[in-house]
Amino acid sequence: MAKKRTEKSEINRLTKIFKDLPENQFAVAQGLIVQAARLRVRLDRLWEDIQENGETEQFSQSDKTDPYERERPAARLFTATDKNYQSVIKQLVEMVPQSQSRNKLAELMKDG
Repeated sequence: MAKKRTEKSEINRLTKIFKDLPENQFAVAQGLIVQAARLRVRLDRLWEDIQENGETEQFSQSDKTDPYERERPAARLFTATDKNYQSVIKQLVEMVPQSQSRNKLAELMKDG
């Protein structure tokens, strides 16, 4: 069974990846790292929910109307959270010098 990702473990993973940034950039990166870690943990939780309960559900406004299929709120939240996560990661990668960015991307792709 895979190890459960925590905010702390993800902060540590991302900090190791971006530790070589210049000091002034690393100070800025730390806030982005914390945000990325929070988003990643939330994505994992939402993904588990979607896997267990699906992306859609039967929904009705009242007992008097027939239910219809709609996207579950967890699926919508997953999409929005994923977009935010990708944006934060992009900001982090853009802080890395061009010559090192490919290596950093490879490290990010490892599922830590």
